[in-house]
Parts: sequence; C-alpha cells; structure tokens
Amino acid sequence: MLIGEVARRSGVSARMLRHYESLGLVRPSGRTDSGYRQYSGEDIQRIFHIETLRSLGLSLREIGRAFVDPGFTPSALVDDLIQQTRERIAAETELLTRLRRIDAADPAGWEDVLQVVALLQALASKSPSARQRAAMSSVDEVPPPTEALVEAALNETDPNVAGALRWALARSGDHASALLAQGLGSPVAAVRERAVRSLAEMPGGGATAHLRDALAHPDVVVRGHAAVALGTHGMTDTLPTLIEMIVEGRNDTDAADALSVLAGDATTADRIATTLVDHLARDTTAAPARGRLTQALAGIPGTRASHALAELAHDADPSVALTAAYLLQLRDAG
Repeated sequence: MLIGEVARRSGVSARMLRHYESLGLVRPSGRTDSGYRQYSGEDIQRIFHIETLRSLGLSLREIGRAFVDPGFTPSALVDDLIQQTRERIAAETELLTRLRRIDAADPAGWEDVLQVVALLQALASKSPSARQRAAMSSVDEVPPPTEALVEAALNETDPNVAGALRWALARSGDHASALLAQGLGSPVAAVRERAVRSLAEMPGGGATAHLRDALAHPDVVVRGHAAVALGTHGMTDTLPTLIEMIVEGRNDTDAADALSVLAGDATTADRIATTLVDHLARDTTAAPARGRLTQALAGIPGTRASHALAELAHDADPSVALTAAYLLQLRDAG
C-alpha cells in the first residue's frame, strides 16, 4: 500500500508518516519500481500501535523505547502517565477556577481583568501582610470575587488575615453566606469553625438562617459559635446550647455574655435563672461547672437570680458560696 492510501485509511498524514520514518518508528517494507514507499500489513499495524500509544499521552521518544527496550515496562509507564495526567488536570482546574472568578467579577475592560488577577494572586500569597492588604483593599470598579474571598477565609490560619477576610465577606451579601454554609460540611474541623465564625459576622437574613441550622450541627464548636452569635441578637432558641457551653466550659464567657443579652426580657431572665439553678442542683454537675453556673447568674437580672445567689451564698462548696456572696454584694451595690 502506497503512502497516500495509508494516510487516507489511517488518518495519519503523509507528512507525519515520513516523520515516523525519520525517527525509526516505522519504515515501509518496500519500494515500488518508481521509488515510492510501500507499506505492508505489518507496517500498517505498527502505525496503529503508534497512534494508540500516542492517544495515551506517550511521546514519540517513549513510543520508540517501548518498541525496542525490553526493560521499558508498561506498568511503570502507565503509573507515570497517571501522575502526569493528574498534575495536568489539577493545573487546568486551577486555571478554570481563576477564569470563572474573573468572569464573575464582570470586568469592563482589560484593566479590570488585571486588577482581579492581582487581587487573586495577593490572596494566594505566602505573605500574611500581602493577604491582609488584599482582603482590606477595595476595588471601586471591580468587586473582589466572592468565591475567592470565601476560599481564602476557610483556609486562613493567621488570625489578623482571617479577621480582615471576615470583614470583607461581611460586605459581600447572601451569596457569600451560602458559600460559607457549604464550609460547615467540611470534614476538617478547623474549616468548619472558620465557616461558622465568618457567618457569625455576616449581616442579613441569609447568614441568620444558616446559623439557625448550625444550632443542630453535630460539631459542638460549630453549635457554640452559632449560639453565641444568635444569642447576642436576642434569639431565645439558643438557650439550651449556651447553658450547655457553660456547664461544659466551652467558650463559657461568651456564652454567659449572650445569656445576659437574652436576659433583657424579664420573662426570659427568670427562665434562664431557673435553668441555671436546676443545673446547679443536679448531683451530676461537677464542682467547676457549678462555679461557672454561679458566675453566669451574675449577668441575669431579676429576683429569681437574686434569690438563687442568696441560697448559693450558703452552699456546701466554699468556692461556690464565696462567689455567690461576692456577686450579691455587687448586685446590692448596683
């Protein structure tokens, strides 16, 4: 079969067939009387083998080795190709993400595109100060891509940068809240905590709804941050979680502060005081927890809390009695 016919049937151009010949990959078995290349059935089969290996990502040099080197094992080659493909997919995915974020910023011109790219690069910088400046920067014409801010906030370990990112996200609207809420499902505890802390600083009903859902989250840290945030905004359904935090000593100071805010309503204040006293009376409540519960009563106004402190001033636990007596003195002075 002549080269033109081979090219037509195989889909490999005559120029490429000549290139294969120059590399020694496949040589026509014969020549016609006129000197034209003539390919045998075995030659054509070799061409198809070359194309098959090329489709797997092998270079022509690797294909040549595969044909002549008995030590060139398929398993090692395939493992290497898998790694190369993974790296290529990762690079292409990263590029696609960057392009989508630029597109989401709706740039009006190339200057806007350059500004967004510069911001994305700064957010990914190894320098905490550079990341913080990027978070605090305000681009008048092109807003920062929300997805990039959320990703940065969920992965940031520096507390100063994290605060700046939460500040920036608080100005990004409900779309940011929805993306942050996805972080609550992360298998990484630190990411879940960053997500709920960011939601706690987000304004609007969207963030509030996600925080309400977080009150039932299996992660106690997530539940705690959500309860404190909602409690300071007067939401009484946080009471069980806040009191649980005081009993267990998890962020109990913030929990007690949130209870004080909720106690601004007289009915709620009596309810809180009654619940605290109930926990104090339980035999299963350990001494450190009783001390924290007694201290929490200090921020609860009303006669119910005062009566409870008066009784606790004579508690069998000297530490509890001393704390209650001191708190009563402060209430009387107030």
